[in-house]
Amino acid sequence: MKPISTLLLIAALSSISPLATADVLLLDAIEQAPANSSEGLLRPRTGQTMDAVRAQFGSPSQELPWVGEPPITRWVYPKFTVYFENEYVINTVVHR
Repeated sequence: MKPISTLLLIAALSSISPLATADVLLLDAIEQAPANSSEGLLRPRTGQTMDAVRAQFGSPSQELPWVGEPPITRWVYPKFTVYFENEYVINTVVHR
């Protein structure tokens, strides 16, 4: 009985480290992204419609077809990619 509980404890402790590392990496990526402004890198904001994005930023260099349910669409611009759920922006990712 004792060896099983020891193995479980070791397994539990070894699984903590990757989770903590992932959080740090994500925070570093967010802090390194330029500001969403004319001084940084102006890009679409959450909630904008596809029509508003196209009017402000022009046509994307690539429009990828929707996938999943609800439909998620990606528009690729030279410096960022815009993710839409239905017709609304849900996220914009800056290219490195």
